[in-house]
Amino acid sequence: MDKALYVAMTGAKNNMLAQTNHSNNLANLNTTGFRADFAQARSMPIYYGDGHPSRAYALTERPATNFQPGPMNETGRDLDIAVQGEGFIAVQAPDGTEAYTRAGGLHVDPLGILRNGSGLPVMGNEGPVALPPMEKMEIGSDGTISVVAQGLGPEAMVEVDRIKLVNPGAEALSKGEDGLFRQDNNIPAPADAGVSVLTGFLEGSNVNAVEEFTQILSQSRQYEMQVKVMQTARQNSETSARLLQN
Repeated sequence: MDKALYVAMTGAKNNMLAQTNHSNNLANLNTTGFRADFAQARSMPIYYGDGHPSRAYALTERPATNFQPGPMNETGRDLDIAVQGEGFIAVQAPDGTEAYTRAGGLHVDPLGILRNGSGLPVMGNEGPVALPPMEKMEIGSDGTISVVAQGLGPEAMVEVDRIKLVNPGAEALSKGEDGLFRQDNNIPAPADAGVSVLTGFLEGSNVNAVEEFTQILSQSRQYEMQVKVMQTARQNSETSARLLQN
């Protein structure tokens, strides 16, 4: 079979992967704290023994993440927090490991565990934040959690824990399929006192809808081009077969 068929096949495959990536970004346009993923591929020369490569296959590289901050949306809700500048909120992933997110829509479950919008426990000084029955709760700019115990007045507000805020650096993080970030070495990052949060705000997604939609259209056209190349390769093969029969 003509080798051009394989060249076009790798191109079409990577166009589909890129479309999936951009479609996922677009689907998370309104997801709190979402970070858009880049789609990238490059040509890989194919060598057959000595000599110059005559063909190049498409190769998908490790996708990167866009760490640009998203817009700040005011909610006025006391349990909504948004990280200002660089940094992340530490949460406990379903597998028990520590992971990081920018989604700060928090709530307290019936057992007093502070959780984010995905239901993951928020990490504090000594593990997941557990709160006593309370009348009121406030979160400071440094992540400090203060509460008024149930049955007491405002003057009885006390500090009970502090949300773990980290800033390991974008180059040390990788994004998982669950949308959470983790350090490449799987070691929990230390708390960073330089990270601050803004109460009553949520950070929106940093997805650019126009750019993503444009990329989807571009990838669709490229996919059609690769399919046409495969069809041409088949037609050439059929023509050659007819010539040999004659």
